[in-house]
Amino acid sequence: MKKVGVALLGLGTVGGGTYRILKKMREDIAKTDGVDIEVMHILEKDMSKVEALGIDPSIVSCDINNVINNPEISIVAEFFGGIEPARSFLMASLKAGKSIVTANKELFSKHWSDLEECAKIGNAGLYFEASCVGGVPVIRALQASMQGNRIQSIMGIVNGTTNYILTKMADEGLDYADVLKEAQRLGYAEANPSADVDGFDSMYKLSILSTLCFHKRVPIDKVYREGISKVSKIDIEFGKQLGYTLKLLAIGKMVDGKIEARVHPAFILDSNPLASVKGSFNAVLIDGDNVGDIMLYGRGAGDLPTGSAIVSDIVYAACQTEHKLSCFDNNLSAIKDSDFSTDFECEYYVRMTVEDKAGVLAKIASTLGKYDVSINTLQQTANDGAASIIFMIHKTKESNINKALAEIKSLNEVDSVDALIRVL
Repeated sequence: MKKVGVALLGLGTVGGGTYRILKKMREDIAKTDGVDIEVMHILEKDMSKVEALGIDPSIVSCDINNVINNPEISIVAEFFGGIEPARSFLMASLKAGKSIVTANKELFSKHWSDLEECAKIGNAGLYFEASCVGGVPVIRALQASMQGNRIQSIMGIVNGTTNYILTKMADEGLDYADVLKEAQRLGYAEANPSADVDGFDSMYKLSILSTLCFHKRVPIDKVYREGISKVSKIDIEFGKQLGYTLKLLAIGKMVDGKIEARVHPAFILDSNPLASVKGSFNAVLIDGDNVGDIMLYGRGAGDLPTGSAIVSDIVYAACQTEHKLSCFDNNLSAIKDSDFSTDFECEYYVRMTVEDKAGVLAKIASTLGKYDVSINTLQQTANDGAASIIFMIHKTKESNINKALAEIKSLNEVDSVDALIRVL
């Protein structure tokens, strides 16, 4: 039986979960996949974590050279997160001929091509299933199960924290700030929640997923990003009345030969399968030209779900006789602005507060029309001299609606434009 030595870089939440799965499943993996996977070294400075997992301290150190210079170690799994020292350690491991497994979406989205160059030098493999959507096998599906299709689009809920917050706001009528505090107390959100609520986490994941879908590098600076911190329970409630559910979506599309990549809150019809994805769960809809829509659903984070994806990659890497890398030019220097569409089209929900007097609506409608923005429906409620107006806008370009609203904000009769939400 083939024996495979593995090193774990870090014993945090996911690193610890991965160790527990490898220990628990070692005999099963040996029987079903014919490889005996042994954790031979661990980088960790917190010995209390080592003790809690019952790990022999003799295989633990803080020196990456103990990994790089060990010929029995052929796979390195990284759990540090962030850019450094993870980038340097993984590049050195790859050059030494050791395949790497990582859930580090920020590192991977920013330095994918650098890692591939190192993998070519060391004839090693690069595996990153856990970088997107936790335990849901979306990477493997795109790489190994969709060859009979040209991917038309990918759309999903890829961040569990924001989905938990929006679900609680919708189901219980709570304010964003109150739900965020609860999410932090429960451990769903960090003390500094920006990576999640401002859309950075989803942006990194969409960069990776869109690149795989369209076989062209989609760098993070080509992904439009907007988070959920400005979402109001008022708009969620109005959306419910209109038959919509609000989600933070990661959307990648191929439109007229150009890639469209965006992360933002969006209203989707209650009949859309993504509308039923609640709490911290994730889901991705992939549209192939031959298979049509397929949906992958499951837990997008956590020690054991993400550890499950890491172990899957470790086993997969251990079973390969030849490692495959990108089948397309993955170098950032090959990126052209003409490959991407930034002025996307969709329908819109707009809420504004205006003076409650004659002629105001006519001025607003005239300004919208000036920029080729057409009103589908509107609702108006008045209270103490002010009126709240909700417009549902027909499909138009992002630039058109933004120019129109910029001019509308300057009207004396308009107190504020309170919400702009895309509608799918």
